[in-house]
Amino acid sequence: MEEEKTTLLLEGATPSILPIPSEMDEHFGRGPGSKGLREVFHNSVMAGSRTRSVLLLHHILSSSYFPEGPIRILDGLGASGIRARRWLTELPPEQSTRLDSHVCDILPESLEWVEKNSERFNLEGQIKLILGDLRSRVLEGGWHWIDLDPYGSPVQFLDPVIQALSRDAILEVTATDTAALTGSSKGPTMRRYGAFVRTDKWAHDSGLRVLMANIARIAARHDRSIEPLLSVWESHHLRVSVRVRRSKQGASSVEKNIGWRIINPTPTELQSSIDAGLHSHGSPERSQPLCFLPFRHPVNHKDRRVSGPLWTGPLTSQEVLSSLNLDVAEKLCVPETESLTSWGFPSNQHESLIEQSRRSITRSLLRFSEEAKVNPSSSLLIVDRLHPHIPLNGPPSPSKLAEVLTESGHPSCVASYPNPAILTSAPWDLIYDLALESSTASLQL
Repeated sequence: MEEEKTTLLLEGATPSILPIPSEMDEHFGRGPGSKGLREVFHNSVMAGSRTRSVLLLHHILSSSYFPEGPIRILDGLGASGIRARRWLTELPPEQSTRLDSHVCDILPESLEWVEKNSERFNLEGQIKLILGDLRSRVLEGGWHWIDLDPYGSPVQFLDPVIQALSRDAILEVTATDTAALTGSSKGPTMRRYGAFVRTDKWAHDSGLRVLMANIARIAARHDRSIEPLLSVWESHHLRVSVRVRRSKQGASSVEKNIGWRIINPTPTELQSSIDAGLHSHGSPERSQPLCFLPFRHPVNHKDRRVSGPLWTGPLTSQEVLSSLNLDVAEKLCVPETESLTSWGFPSNQHESLIEQSRRSITRSLLRFSEEAKVNPSSSLLIVDRLHPHIPLNGPPSPSKLAEVLTESGHPSCVASYPNPAILTSAPWDLIYDLALESSTASLQL
């Protein structure tokens, strides 16, 4: 029998052996590639997402969120099982030993590779394998933590997954159907998410908010409320992490965080947003780029300025953002040379592998520490959309604008977003004056 050909890969501080695809894919080992080219799906582009998952789990287990005892945790669509293995490999022993870890996948071949990796890298018996459709198998229930990372939309899994959570739990959800969530494919946007999204510079933020609103509304059907912990747009996917609690009262008030985003709002709309506590910038008499309106505010669904229904509350927790610390990440997610040797990596590769892990971690945490200093209800203001609301000759530098707003007593920062933007809750009159000054100063230089 011909020996199976494998490749040895490193992600964070966790090694993997994976089959070499019979038809070589140019993305193998560094990107999503094609799902059907190899026996087990392994998406290297999601490395940053998995790093943040390790850090969030570390933060939660370091707090008093869960009572003492085992944490029943599920990698719901496990594929190669790399996420579950990173939890076990990279968390400190006092935390990893608490994890009652499970990986579910509908493909037996995937679970075979989870098992092969567990045996090869000393995790034998630490991961329980669940073969079958997650939508039925998850209902065994009592999960403290579920990670849902499907190939496409997560919508079909959300109902059973939320039902299966324990009274107090964490849910992490990935969506790779970004065309639907950002409004580029309007049919799927309405069909899957019951929303319409304006395809503008805020589309990815709108997509995160549409996804969050769907999770909140499905949770409410099951007498549960959600609290956003982390929301990230990255590359080809959107991802949100939420705390889910059993609470009839919280479920009944879900509507307070759901509404509409209006681009180029009228003075009346701005005043309604201010009155609802959804717009910290004030100045309803001055033209502004956007605002939120509450769900029950009448909107014209044919008005192309409107996106929603979507989540209008904070998308992140300041405490969680502060925990995404580079020093902590390097201690957990960068391998030591002794481990690399024991896993079979040649000594002449050790230095480059360690540096590769460091670079990957740095990329995955870019700007989160700055965002932790800003009010989580801050607006996302895209600097090249400040004109014509502010008569600028050119867009101001995001970093300089955030700096001067912070110096004025209103903490602001450059946003980790695909378009140059800042996060701020400063009064609009101040933003107007300082953006004008910043733009004028840039021209003089």
